[in-house]
Amino acid sequence: MQRRYITVDVFTDRAFGGNQLAVVLDAGGLTTAQMQTIATEFNYSETTFVLPPRDKAHDAEVRIFTPVREMPFAGHPNIGTSFVLASLAKEPKPRLLFEEKAGLVPVDIFREQGRVVSTELTAPQPLSRLAQLSAEDVAACISLSADDIRTDRHAPQVVGVGTPFVVAEVRSRDALKRARSDAAAFGRLLPRDGAVSVWFYTRDVPAAEAPSEIQARMFMRGAGGYAEDPATGSATVAAAALFADLDPVRDGELKLTVGQGFDMGRPSLLLTRVRKQDGKIISAHVGGSCVQMMEGTFKLAGEG
Repeated sequence: MQRRYITVDVFTDRAFGGNQLAVVLDAGGLTTAQMQTIATEFNYSETTFVLPPRDKAHDAEVRIFTPVREMPFAGHPNIGTSFVLASLAKEPKPRLLFEEKAGLVPVDIFREQGRVVSTELTAPQPLSRLAQLSAEDVAACISLSADDIRTDRHAPQVVGVGTPFVVAEVRSRDALKRARSDAAAFGRLLPRDGAVSVWFYTRDVPAAEAPSEIQARMFMRGAGGYAEDPATGSATVAAAALFADLDPVRDGELKLTVGQGFDMGRPSLLLTRVRKQDGKIISAHVGGSCVQMMEGTFKLAGEG
């Protein structure tokens, strides 16, 4: 059986930017072990597998794998998968609804002159604020000093809206650039409340990196140790929800443009918005553009 796949660069409007994603379109009949092996073979930060929905009212079941594990929810896989499916659709829809381990994920589709230009997901779960961590421990994970971690706005904390991450603020763009992952420190600190990755950011953004209002990086466990992710939608939307939750005054729609991947040579722009009413978060969203890169087919040994 020939299985079709398409790869896209996500959270970018140019080829070879953003975050790479492989979308396997004909995933029916694959076992979990086979999906994991295929994701390891692609060796992108994530690979998605599109299956028929369990409920016909939905558009697809989507399973998401890194090279080492399955994810209950992730950002750039939803943005990229929805872009691919919407681009292939004979009858355009304004919204797709995906079944995932974390719950139902709605993704809105935006078109210009009939062409899909961007998509935006709604986080499947409300904000969870879990363990607070010390500046010293988080700094060790990213090879910085505790003085490089800013704690006046919030302590480093595990947060999530479907998948948990450690979120921490660093003081300067220079500190963000100097960061390196330390596997031993990661092993001592994580996992914690389900988080196995650290997403860290700074508000010290030079004018040359506009329209980014903050710059971020994310270190995660990959097939060969700890790797860097060029665009992490699920962590970004969780952080945006955290920032909105910390703001005691502002209601309405809070928007934030986040840059990531700039220090990897894969610049990404993630557009977030969080809706608040009467001090409570109503919904959290992240979206962006995609570029299709490659397509092909593969056949697993032993399949008919």
